Amino acid sequence: MGGATHDGHLGAVYEAKSPEEIAALYDRWAAGYEAEMAMAGYRHPTICLGLLARHLPKGVGPILDAGAGTGILGEWLAIMGYPEAEALDLSEGMLAIAARKGVYARLHRLALGSALPFADGSFAGIVAAGVFTTGHVGPEGLDELVRICRPGGVIVLTVKTTLWDGGFAARVAALAPAIRIAEATAPYVSMPGEAATVPSLAIVLTKAA
Repeated sequence: MGGATHDGHLGAVYEAKSPEEIAALYDRWAAGYEAEMAMAGYRHPTICLGLLARHLPKGVGPILDAGAGTGILGEWLAIMGYPEAEALDLSEGMLAIAARKGVYARLHRLALGSALPFADGSFAGIVAAGVFTTGHVGPEGLDELVRICRPGGVIVLTVKTTLWDGGFAARVAALAPAIRIAEATAPYVSMPGEAATVPSLAIVLTKAA
């Protein structure tokens, strides 16, 4: 983080040492999460939605919102013409709020970075907005997303530049030719209202048909 730190809930989740600690912190944050992230100018869901729409035809599904949180992206998926979506998140509290929105066909309380209980090729599209970040999920979380993505499908994700340069880019390269980078944004600040925010990239991966 270059010596810069975050305060409050965000700082706590970035400094968490285990998935269990992360889940508990997000459970406590759930009620105020969307308001706080809106104040920070949170950009990841919007950017990911735009990239998904550019690379996956309208109406194709199902879509997995991996790291769905309170369902910010899920509401927009339906509006943009992707009505068949499922949510995955580590936090029961965040998923409870997502469930109230009624935009997901199914909700899964699961941790990325370990084996997922989905068949190979289960999803036409996968979005992981804000998941590959400080203190959360590293390159180890990518393999299972590739496995459960349908041949010819799309994975849209964001990743901190520090993680990208620290092993994520190498993992993407190692998974070729099963996947390829279809598009990558320039580095951008995901939360302009947070001075300590490390830039991120948004990446579109396509799985070989």
